[in-house]
Amino acid sequence: MLKQVLLMLLIVGSITVKAQTNHSKQNMLNETSVVRAEDGNVYPYPVWQKLMSTGKYGLKTRGTKTEDGAAEYLIYELSEAQKLAYFEKMPKPKPSVSFKEGDDFKGFKATDINGNKFDLRQSTGKIIVLNFWFINCPPCRQEIPQLNELVAMYKDNPNVVFLAIATDEKYDLQKFMKTTPYDYHVVDNGRYFASKYSVTLYPTHAVIDKNGKIKFSTVGLASNTIHWIKKSIDESLATN
Repeated sequence: MLKQVLLMLLIVGSITVKAQTNHSKQNMLNETSVVRAEDGNVYPYPVWQKLMSTGKYGLKTRGTKTEDGAAEYLIYELSEAQKLAYFEKMPKPKPSVSFKEGDDFKGFKATDINGNKFDLRQSTGKIIVLNFWFINCPPCRQEIPQLNELVAMYKDNPNVVFLAIATDEKYDLQKFMKTTPYDYHVVDNGRYFASKYSVTLYPTHAVIDKNGKIKFSTVGLASNTIHWIKKSIDESLATN
């Protein structure tokens, strides 16, 4: 399971984790720490760091030490309850000044790269999930696998619409998506829309509830960004 997740890992993050059993310099987790999977394989620092940044994994001491006397660690997948508790105790992701929670959403008309048309000026009753991004934005690319998982969760609900506004041209997007599928409805050449909402930070996410109010927004990428998008969708679905 862990090896499969590694292939999908694209989440960027920077974390510093301290051993809970000993705060000595030897037991400070860093790029020289020995972190093993449950099968005993040692993971390089960039790999286990990215795993930890998703909030889906935990670390604990293995009870063994390296030749230098430093503790070795085991990385393991958290349960759903543990993940939820981890995300909830984290600070809420930084909001976007372009989409202030509680404000009315001023919609727009757009056509995605496959010719599907959307009129978000008349979207009452639907939940709109927006992502402003561009190809050469590292965190934008790195969150795509988890955003695809999010889309899959609501694939049978026509009242949840995922729309990704890209500043790139259609040809470049089609080329990019041949190797990196993105399951949102992708709108090309979206600089006009980014300018319309004064979006200058990427990625920018916004969730609009079925009453046309901005339920949630955030800029950049945090470990609990996807958690908050999903939480906002579910809360919006639960309201009358």
